Amino acid sequence: MRVLGIIPARGGSKTVPKKNIKELGGKPLLQYTVEAANDSKLISRLILSSDSDEIISVAEQLKLEVPFKRPIELAQDDSTTISVVLHALSFFEAQNIFFDAVCLLQVTSPFKTGEFIDAAIKKFINQGCDSLISVQRIPDKYNPHWTFKKDNFGNLKLSTNDEQIIPRRQDLPNAYHRDGLIYITKAEVILKQNSLYGKIIGFIESPLKESINIDTLNDWEKAESFLKSKNP
Repeated sequence: MRVLGIIPARGGSKTVPKKNIKELGGKPLLQYTVEAANDSKLISRLILSSDSDEIISVAEQLKLEVPFKRPIELAQDDSTTISVVLHALSFFEAQNIFFDAVCLLQVTSPFKTGEFIDAAIKKFINQGCDSLISVQRIPDKYNPHWTFKKDNFGNLKLSTNDEQIIPRRQDLPNAYHRDGLIYITKAEVILKQNSLYGKIIGFIESPLKESINIDTLNDWEKAESFLKSKNP
């Protein structure tokens, strides 16, 4: 299976200025994802999609392929990830280069490994799903079967719309949330359904104890603390 690895990194970060190339633990944030992807044996081709000359310059120093500069209209605050992925696939298709799947690797989730990427791709291939995402288990107290929403009368009802509350923690079904480490999708699903998910979504549990997705300065501090705990 030919898998295109895409690292999206636009230049317009506001909450953490220049976060994609800001140094974390002595190296640009981008470098963590590049190193992990380079360690993967199942990514066929790895590229950067960016609108920023500064990010592109750092990527080239890291020997990361930059086949194009992302159009500015695809690098706005409201630009969608699917539009960025479609742009990349269309770029290659115009050159008669085709891929079976896309592996999306976000810079803001830096603590992935090549081993984990390959484990995810293997599971994606073996299960034959439309997509596969990395997840973490939701603590029981936040399980959808124990959370509520307000109804039209100002009262509470279960967020699952169940009539009865599951009384015992042991009877709760496992629930998961995306942690951002990896997204893998069949190219056919992306092109024909305009979706990163499709109808059949597989999953792989993250090896991390806590999701670290860097969007704010507080997230950045968590990432720094995580690194210090690994290298005291």
